[in-house]
Amino acid sequence: MNFQLNSLLFLIGLALISCQSVSTNETDDLEWKQLFNGEDLEDWNIKIRKHELNENYGNTFRVEDGLMKVRYDQYSEFDQQYGHIFYKEPFSYYLLQVEYRFVGEQAPGGEGWAWRNSGAMLHSQDAKTMLKDQDFPISIEAQFLGGNGTDERSTCNLCTPGTEVYLADTLFTPHCINSNSKTYHGDQWVQANFLVLGGEAVHHLVGQDTVFSYFKPQIGGGMVSPVDENIKQDGRPLDQGFISLQSESHPIDFRKVAVLDLSTFKNDPKKMEDLVRKALN
Repeated sequence: MNFQLNSLLFLIGLALISCQSVSTNETDDLEWKQLFNGEDLEDWNIKIRKHELNENYGNTFRVEDGLMKVRYDQYSEFDQQYGHIFYKEPFSYYLLQVEYRFVGEQAPGGEGWAWRNSGAMLHSQDAKTMLKDQDFPISIEAQFLGGNGTDERSTCNLCTPGTEVYLADTLFTPHCINSNSKTYHGDQWVQANFLVLGGEAVHHLVGQDTVFSYFKPQIGGGMVSPVDENIKQDGRPLDQGFISLQSESHPIDFRKVAVLDLSTFKNDPKKMEDLVRKALN
């Protein structure tokens, strides 16, 4: 498939030149859009399961000390009240950079699998189209996991609530698959980067290291319920959507959420490669 070959060549090009130095002048044309301004959540929409749109139950999502924080100190029980906070506008071709850290103890009643578990939802449905009791948005989940101090536990994995992707030429229908990242134990900050190329390909990176890639995302499969069947149109390609961050019962901090919009350069791979290279140095 040509789109896969082009995408892989793109990443190979980045890998070959990622160690090159970049001068200050060369980075002048980078236009990072800071989705999180460090002050408030004005540009975000909140959807927590069992609650109406923008009902920030328990002050789950908050800004303190310049950080976007996910907290559960006002919950008596988590009770599967999965939450997501959505940036207000969709994107298609972009580089997303998220800096996160897990902290503290899991909320009472949180599932075992959700311990030090969160994520960034890519090409997500609009929060406004989610049902009140819907657990997760139809989206591609770039899963964040934290280590337990002993076992290997990769991050920037892939999960697929209501979606499917291609791995090489094979449609991937299971829900989750691990990346090849190392494990990040404790409360350390981790920089995750996601290179999203419309409906062609998505690449997960930790720092500058590509840890997972997949192709041709589309709506399909399960692991999302209940859902509006008018929204979940199985087989429909996903070439754009919203970005959201998760609340799955473990406290997490975000200090940076920024996008480099690459849509202007989707027909100019060389320019796009150059911009991504500069952004990741």
